[in-house]
Amino acid sequence: MQVQVRYFAAAKAATGVAEETRVLPAGATIGAFLDDLGSTSPAMFARCSFIVNGTATTDRARVLTDGDSLDVLPPFAGG
Repeated sequence: MQVQVRYFAAAKAATGVAEETRVLPAGATIGAFLDDLGSTSPAMFARCSFIVNGTATTDRARVLTDGDSLDVLPPFAGG
């Protein structure tokens, strides 16, 4: 299945891309996506929250489906 992923701030810096299409096995979770990412910044990704198809989540057990949109949001400060 294909998932459209957008990275923001530190997540973008860690991956080196702002947006990509990732091919994942059917039934993959957000946690499996993070494992597949093979990040060089695992501590930063451990603190991320996510937006899946416009709905915010921190649940890494959430199952992704083909065509989903996943935004990866690291913690950030500001107001």
